[in-house]
Amino acid sequence: MSHVASPVSSALGCLLLVAGCREDVLDVSDGGGTGGAGDACRPSPGLDDDDDDDDDDDDDDDDDGCAPAFACEPVGDGGYTCASPVELRGMVVDAVTQTAIEGAVIAALDESGAPAGDAARSDAGGQYALRVSTCRTDDGSPAPDVRWTLFAVARGYAAFPGGLRTSTPVDASAPTREDNGPTWVVDNPTTTVALLPVGVDRRGGVTVSGHVGGAAPGGTLVVAEGAQIPAPYTIADSSGAFVLFNVPAMNTSVRGYRRGLELASQAISATSDVYDLELAPLVEGIDALAVVGGSVSIVDAGGGARTSVVLVPSSLFDPRFERGPVPLGLRAPAPPQAPSISGSFTIDGVPSGDYAVLVAFENDDLVRDPDTGIAGTDIQRVAVGRGGAVEVDGSFKVTGALEVLGPGADLPELVSATPLLRWVDDSSETHYELRVIDGFGNVVWEQLEVLSASGGAAVEVAYAGPALQPGMYYQFRATAIRETPSNASPISRTEDLRGVFLLAP
Repeated sequence: MSHVASPVSSALGCLLLVAGCREDVLDVSDGGGTGGAGDACRPSPGLDDDDDDDDDDDDDDDDDGCAPAFACEPVGDGGYTCASPVELRGMVVDAVTQTAIEGAVIAALDESGAPAGDAARSDAGGQYALRVSTCRTDDGSPAPDVRWTLFAVARGYAAFPGGLRTSTPVDASAPTREDNGPTWVVDNPTTTVALLPVGVDRRGGVTVSGHVGGAAPGGTLVVAEGAQIPAPYTIADSSGAFVLFNVPAMNTSVRGYRRGLELASQAISATSDVYDLELAPLVEGIDALAVVGGSVSIVDAGGGARTSVVLVPSSLFDPRFERGPVPLGLRAPAPPQAPSISGSFTIDGVPSGDYAVLVAFENDDLVRDPDTGIAGTDIQRVAVGRGGAVEVDGSFKVTGALEVLGPGADLPELVSATPLLRWVDDSSETHYELRVIDGFGNVVWEQLEVLSASGGAAVEVAYAGPALQPGMYYQFRATAIRETPSNASPISRTEDLRGVFLLAP
């Protein structure tokens, strides 16, 4: 997976340039420059599939107008400039043992979820160096508001992020210059990725690598669909290259999901150790694919007023967590916009397939209404054909979330062996049900009769379950229960992505 300068950027101002990234928006023929720092350039049109890591200095490949030591990068005024490259450097380790993981695939994603370059591999010491593209200031330095997150997969490990684990932004506020070279380097604790081993039932399998075809393959969610649910998955880098680990070899079909791209699937039925596949485009373009629509009803919202809706392929939806990875672009509003849905919604450019439709999935102070006694509270499913329009049955009921005070009020949090689980008391519940789950979705402890405090005060429960495993991720989930003489109904709960914690390894 050799690096190619990519016009996709993490800064919002540069994200607005993406539509023109593959056009010759600047004329470099009259610049008179040498392709060095500050010279105008045009972004590379794509990757030659025959390239390898030894071809970086090949003049036939460097058609962006920059010298080999520089990258063609977007700037906030709508143009492109030759600038010193940026690398993220870090380690990939086992979350439990803290040992290095060799051969992991690491990619950086921008705020929209698109790859910010091609992927890298970790070496025998778990180290990686990942070249990324980013918006630049007028002097060519990385924009200060750049925002990347990391994605990683490895043989014998669960994909990151996934399950309970979200990817926190890389701290790129203080890049340094490489000694005796032009490269900007970001290397700090936020560039270390810790992976959780997969369960015993998911170990083994084969490795599948290949490319996604089409004009814009980067960011495609590549899935090995079969009997195993949730299925193994990965994300194609900016060139369309992908690697899938831990794939059951028999009766498995590899396919891709991405807004605006319908891909042919490839079947695996033999028992080879390694497969190399090409996922060819069948249909390209937003208008040529399906549209999924529906509506959201927000009641008793508390601090929230707007939400988002996402589509998760059914093969990746995990009922233990009630979540799964979202293919690039299959969200309303379109990423990276803030949640804005309060009524009707549409998601266009949807490839065919079966999807779970999730609402209020992000941290927006709202949750899907947990009251199963009323309509519109179940997780909806849709079957999408090629083209046309699909309407989600009924209206989603959304309500205000229980506010998490800690641990994990916003991000995963390190805790002691007996953390104090805290949330804000609801005003209309009778009691709470409290559960703690581990990174595999197993309930490790529960207390189903937690008494309420006075409305607005903190409810506090000391963890009293089995000893927490160092390096393992956990989440506490509180559900407010209202009792009547004839019924007991859940009326609210903590948010899907909050309340996550871990004991330091």
